[in-house]
Amino acid sequence: MGITGEPQPQQTTDAAEFVAALRRLKDRSGLTYRQLEERAAEHGEVLARSTLADVLGGKTAPRPELLAAFVRVCGQGDRVGDWLAARERISRQQAAGPESGKPTWRARLTGRRRRLGLLAGVALLSLVSVTAWALVSADEPEDTGRGGSASPGDSPRLPEGPVQIRPVLAQDLCLTEGYVQRYDSQVAVQRPCDEVAPQTTTLEPLGGHAFRIQWFRPDQGKGCLTVLTEKPLTGLLEPRNACAHGSRFRIEPSSAEEGGRYVFRVDDQTCLGIKHGDTSTGTEALLEPCRGHRSQQFIVEAAP
Repeated sequence: MGITGEPQPQQTTDAAEFVAALRRLKDRSGLTYRQLEERAAEHGEVLARSTLADVLGGKTAPRPELLAAFVRVCGQGDRVGDWLAARERISRQQAAGPESGKPTWRARLTGRRRRLGLLAGVALLSLVSVTAWALVSADEPEDTGRGGSASPGDSPRLPEGPVQIRPVLAQDLCLTEGYVQRYDSQVAVQRPCDEVAPQTTTLEPLGGHAFRIQWFRPDQGKGCLTVLTEKPLTGLLEPRNACAHGSRFRIEPSSAEEGGRYVFRVDDQTCLGIKHGDTSTGTEALLEPCRGHRSQQFIVEAAP
């Protein structure tokens, strides 16, 4: 099968060829993963960019509804039936027994699960290894008695409406949108607060200490910060239009002595922080193991 021209799903013979055809379809559309997700949302369809990236990376089989949404947003709405028929044909072939040496979605997914299992083991060892974390952050002093969070029972007094989220180590900077070299979509970084407009930040209450971090731009609409989980993007926070699937943050006072300083937790072990505690403009925000350092503390104030 040729590598140029309009993709022909009916000519694909296995999972690898089918995925290659999908990738060519995306390339021909000229759209980024984020643009695909946004255009699908405009038509009332869900096309999560992380799931689509897994499909186009050959890591998982495309669900019929995702495949149909993807094909339509790429401008081939009249050929959705061809793509679905090709997917069903390949799935039936695999169920009957794949030919020797032919890659299958199941084999690809099994391999990925094994890799994720190994990664989970490594992550667990990292979290319980105090010495390892001390070595990684040896250049960043701990705030003894002041770097953790206050009692979970303390109710956060957070402002309503637009807010500024400012890193404690770089208080003239705000958490806002920006770019990193390894990703072509906007993610959360720290930049001068006076450069944030017209983007605004609000904290959407979900009950208790739970909130979503919601951004709004007049030209792009609403997006909620969502933690990315796929390498090499693990830990980055990307604004996504599907706020119902945005990450939930438990916002807690960082200490009883200092008002207006908070820790953003996703669970008991991971916190929002600034990479390496760097105070320079453009440094990315990351979800990382909670260490009780000032690089994981933020000032939350009403926006001027």
